[in-house]
This record gives sequence, C-alpha cells and structure tokens, in this order.
Amino acid sequence: MLDPISTGAPRSDAEDLARLGYRQELRRDLGSLSAFAAGFSYVSILTTVFQLFVIGYAFGGTRFFWTWPVVFLGQLAVALNLAEVGSHYPVAGSVYQWGRRVATGFPGWLAGWLKLIGDVVSVAAAAIALQAILPSVWGGFQLLGGDPSLTSRDGAANAVLLGAGLIVLTTAINMAGVKAMAYVNDVGVMAELGGVVLLIGALFLHAVRGPEVVLEPVHGPPSSLGTGVAGLLAAALMPAYVLYGFDSAGSLAEETRQPRRIIPRAILKAIVASGVGGALLILAALMAAPSLTDGRLSTDGLAYVVVSALGPTVGKVFLVDVALAVCVCTLAIQTGASRLAFSMARDGALPCAPALARVSARTKTPVAPAIVVGALACGMLVVNYGEAQLFVLITETAVLLVNLSYLLVTAGMLARRLRGWPGRPEGASGVFSLGRAGLALNVAAVAWGVALIVNIAWPRHDGGGAPWLSYFPVIGVAGAAVAGLGLFVAMQRPSDGRGARGALAARETSSAQIDILT
Repeated sequence: MLDPISTGAPRSDAEDLARLGYRQELRRDLGSLSAFAAGFSYVSILTTVFQLFVIGYAFGGTRFFWTWPVVFLGQLAVALNLAEVGSHYPVAGSVYQWGRRVATGFPGWLAGWLKLIGDVVSVAAAAIALQAILPSVWGGFQLLGGDPSLTSRDGAANAVLLGAGLIVLTTAINMAGVKAMAYVNDVGVMAELGGVVLLIGALFLHAVRGPEVVLEPVHGPPSSLGTGVAGLLAAALMPAYVLYGFDSAGSLAEETRQPRRIIPRAILKAIVASGVGGALLILAALMAAPSLTDGRLSTDGLAYVVVSALGPTVGKVFLVDVALAVCVCTLAIQTGASRLAFSMARDGALPCAPALARVSARTKTPVAPAIVVGALACGMLVVNYGEAQLFVLITETAVLLVNLSYLLVTAGMLARRLRGWPGRPEGASGVFSLGRAGLALNVAAVAWGVALIVNIAWPRHDGGGAPWLSYFPVIGVAGAAVAGLGLFVAMQRPSDGRGARGALAARETSSAQIDILT
C-alpha cells in the first residue's frame, strides 16, 4: 500500500479510504474552496443561463422565470441526498461509487455509465457556448465565414473550431495535475462569482420595468407550443440544463482533505449559490431588457440584454467574464468525467481498464481518462456542424442521462433507507446526515426525479426538422442503457479472476463488508 504521506494525504484520510476498499493513489491537495469550485463551475450559471436563456424565453415568455425556483427546489432535494451518501462514501467517481453501494449489480453500475456519457456530452455542450459569446466580443473570433449564428453553417463550423480548441486546453490542464486544475478553477470561479454579482447589480440599475414583469404573461413571437402550461413545461428544460452537475465535488473526494466533512458542504453550497444567483440574474435580465416583444430575447438572449442595457464597452467586459466562465465550466466537467472514468476503470468496470486506471507517477493524476474524455467530446462537437438542432437535442439527452443517474442513486438510497440505512461508518467522524428528515427528503428526491425526466423526455414537435427528432432524447437514453447492459454483461463473462469480473466481485464484497459496519 502506498504511504499516504508520500501522496500528500493526511494519514487519517488515507486510512479512511482504505476502509472503503481503495489505496491512496491520487494527491490530496484540495480544500473547501476548490471542492466548492468544482461543483459551482460545473453548474456555471453564467455559461448555462447565457446559453439557454433563449429556449426558456421562447417557450415560456416572462413567466418562464417561475420554472427556475420549481426546478431548484426539486434539485435541492436531490442534492441533499447526494450530500449524505457522498459523506458516507467519499470515493472518487461520485455517482458510480454511490450507486453501486446503495444498489449493487447492474443498477449501480448503470448510474455511473449514464453519468459518464452525460458528462462527455456536457463537455462538448459547454465548449460550444464560446460561439455564443466570443464573436460578440470581437469579430475576429469568427474565424470561418461571416455569420456567427449557431444555426448557420458558418457559425456551426466556427463553434466546432472554438470548442475543440478549448477542449484541447482543458485536457492539457487536467494532464498537468490536480493542483494546476484547482488553481485555474478557483481563479475562474472567483471571477464568475464577482461577475455574477456585478452583472446582476448593473442590470438592476438599468431596469426599465419592475419585478412584477414575471407575473405578467408577456411573450415574444409565440412558440408552436403556445404560451400556456405546455410552453412552461417545455421552458423547464432551461433550468434543468443549468442545475445539474453539483455532485462533481464528490468526484474529487480522494483529492480533497477531510472529504466526509467538506464534500457535502461543497455540493450544497454549489446548488444554493447557483440557484439564488441564477434566479436573480434571470429577473434582472427581464427587468433590463429593452423590449420583451420584439423577438430578440428568443434569438439573441442575454448577450443582447447585456450589450443593449450596459453599452457595448461595459457589456463586452461582462461578456469576457462569461467566456472565462465557459472555459472553467468545460474544465470542471471534464475533470469530473475523467475521475468518474478512472474510478470505474479501477474496478474493472470499463473496457481498457488497466490504461484508464493508471495514475501518473509525476502528477498523481489519471491522465488517460482526461485524454479519452476530451477526444470523445471533440467528436461530439462535429454533430453541430451538420445540424445545430440535433446538437440541442443531444444536449437535452445529456440532461436526461445525468438526472437518470441521480434517480438510480436516490431510488437505491430509498430502498436501503427503508431497511435501516444509514448508520455511522466505524471509525469515521463528521459524517453528514439528514436525520429524521431523511426519509421524506429521499421520497421527494425520487418523485422529483421521475417528474423531471418525464417532462424533459416528453416528445414535443416544434415544427422544425423531422417529427422523429422529437423522440431523439428518449431514443438516445434507451440506446445508452441498452449499450450499457450489453457492456455490463460482456464484462461479467468468466475470466482468470484478474479482469473485470474479478475486480467487480472484489469490490462488491468490499461494499457488503462496509454495509455491515454501516
């Protein structure tokens, strides 16, 4: 077993990890700020609200604001449960590790598989957001053609170029080690938090209408779904796309000092800060928008509001901050995905496991997973080149994949909770617990997860593209699940005991032993 001191980990953290069945290989350099930054950067309200504001307003008008608190409260119930299970099992890989310990076998493995695919798509989706920002800052960023719109061929091609360049950069930072990643992420998060506060304040100061705007049924050009409940349900895709990924602090559990105490707080701080900040940003934008009915909120979104309300110079300064947020968001998602892939490979739960589970002797970082995630995400960008609408649908599929992985964990927790879980891990202190509210919050998280998934997956034809595209997210999730089942069965075939089957069996035995203690 590696000496915990040689990898920068306090002996108690390394021994705690050993009780969970793993040796300390990664370097523990992260504190509470970096853990919070990992979750907040993944959510990144500047990136995601700027990216999908147009969808929320196009379907829901000014009243789409109310989809935000509804989704926030539902995701907060999920986050509370993930904070609790993350405190009990502070192991790299978050959803995969939590899923397989509360629901052994295929359901637990599937939670990790779906989250991994969702993360890869999310890396591409975050990176492509640069196209919505940089050409508005300076025309020179439009390297291909002259039309920066994502729906145009020029804009889609340029988006692939900018996004691929960003992913190459974030891959290099991840390969440099967790300390370099954390430094960039921490600086980026501070810039984003400061930018959010200043931007909200500036928009409120330039408001042309009062907060009652969110109570009025004001709408731009009506969508194909109308302006009623159907439109609002569709508009909920916007906050659903923003408010996920808060679990990513758990993926860095083996690189965080005192993870049982810090990880739950990081998860909850990330979701609360994002929820409050995002709500205020949307409200301020609606109050400061020059017009609510000219259709530009449904096409140009927040960039139009910022530049129009604050002027081209000040507005572009804020857009630069948004571009920085896009960069650190992409970095955070890729980091979480690489740790998830490393954790699954270490258990022999992925193909090419030995290579993906290898840790760099110099940086104490899993390098191969970062490269593979980056390469796959770059491949996903190419989809946008041919059909921008298809990329939106793939992004919607990512929302479903990640939230389904959450549902598998919270449903497994509920089944375990009804049998008396959780207890208190032997020898551990500072474990976060929901106490007597645990059962009610767990039921709420499961019910919410089902409702959210049904709403996002519901086929809606907006009049553009082929009708079958309305079913693309459902087809995508079903395809991922079927492919996962095939892979899982293949990985269970008899071997010499040293491959996937032997590793998984050993881990399940370890989990069963830990369950006796808890």
